[in-house]
Amino acid sequence: MREAYVAAKDVHVLPSQLPIPGAGLLPVNCYLVRGSEPVLVDTGMPIDAVDFADTLWSVVDPADLRWLVLTHDDRDHSGNIVQIMREAPDAVLVTSQLSVVRLSEEWDLPRDRLRLVNPGSSFTAGDREISILRPPAFDSPATLAAYDHGSRTLFSADSFGSVLPTVANDVDDVTEAEYFEGFSLFNRSNHPWVALTDPAKFEVVLHQIRALGADRILSSHGPAVEGRVDRLLDAMARIPSLPQVLPPEEIDPEAVLGRLEFNDPYPPPAPDFSHLSGSFGPGRHLSHSRAPPGAK
Repeated sequence: MREAYVAAKDVHVLPSQLPIPGAGLLPVNCYLVRGSEPVLVDTGMPIDAVDFADTLWSVVDPADLRWLVLTHDDRDHSGNIVQIMREAPDAVLVTSQLSVVRLSEEWDLPRDRLRLVNPGSSFTAGDREISILRPPAFDSPATLAAYDHGSRTLFSADSFGSVLPTVANDVDDVTEAEYFEGFSLFNRSNHPWVALTDPAKFEVVLHQIRALGADRILSSHGPAVEGRVDRLLDAMARIPSLPQVLPPEEIDPEAVLGRLEFNDPYPPPAPDFSHLSGSFGPGRHLSHSRAPPGAK
């Protein structure tokens, strides 16, 4: 993991990353919203257990944490949930019933510290109002997104993620082409069902997000994006019309596991993805061939 940083007033990012062989780095972010009743969004990967707890408790006291919003039960989101709930004894887990059922296959969650929600629900966290909604794209039927009305921030779970060539806290830390290349790659490969959807029906969900009037989108798998929410929604609207993406089959497993074990943030140089090109933005065509990681 890396050091926590601030994405907006009272909104802290707890950043890590996952190397995607032949493609780049996938951000893996959790978020801490400070206030009279602090809210944690997701609990990170098991491989980051020690660092995640240290990073989280550097920005909030365990005794003060009141809410833990789990977007869904995938291990890169729920990996440290038992540890965090044990160390923060007053934190209430807010998630979907399906996530609880699936988590219960492995862990016995405290029944008296659960709050089950569905899209359309909301709850009050002290001085903040949090609305729960379904993000436009997801890889788990349990997935929820959360909108903090106080900071006008959408925590979008997997939606709007991007595979990046280098570590980036903010979208401006990479070029626009690099960001939207990774956006196209991730949002097609992580949510392959989107290629089967009716674009008009997909746009209905995007319209609901536009109506929020969010100032920023904080994806679990992307850099912070502020002030360009409409650009992201326009880009997402094009995903159903683009071809599906399948990962390479000839990747050395030892190289993947070694990079995870030693937490090497830089994957090997990327292959040519030019056959996966897609269009984003007015008159803009972005190729999927990329320079070696770190190149600008």
